[in-house]
Amino acid sequence: MKKILFIEDEVDHIEMIKTRMEAYGYEFLSATDGEEGIKIACEKKPDLIILDIIMPKMDGYAVCYALKQSDETRSIPIIIFTASGAKKLEQKCIEMGANEIIHKPCDSAYLTERVGFYLDK
Repeated sequence: MKKILFIEDEVDHIEMIKTRMEAYGYEFLSATDGEEGIKIACEKKPDLIILDIIMPKMDGYAVCYALKQSDETRSIPIIIFTASGAKKLEQKCIEMGANEIIHKPCDSAYLTERVGFYLDK
């Protein structure tokens, strides 16, 4: 079973995405801040990470950078899931190693499709 780690500080978003991903047969892990997210990524080795940008303790940029610098987590695809919409910030995410950006709110079917792109190859 493929594992997804969702790093997001809003519990409502976590529950919504969890329900959707588990319905599609993925194992779902979550963290509510960046530090916890890095710890779980290193311990559990998810197949995909969905990452928010604005979070407590450590923002998504720092998390993305740290994950892409580590030999343990470098190859894990990262989807940035953000409400920002600022092109400059999006470019920074890509430069840090993120695979793509999806804007909140988004159609859950679209998010599931993009997750499938990375996990069901």
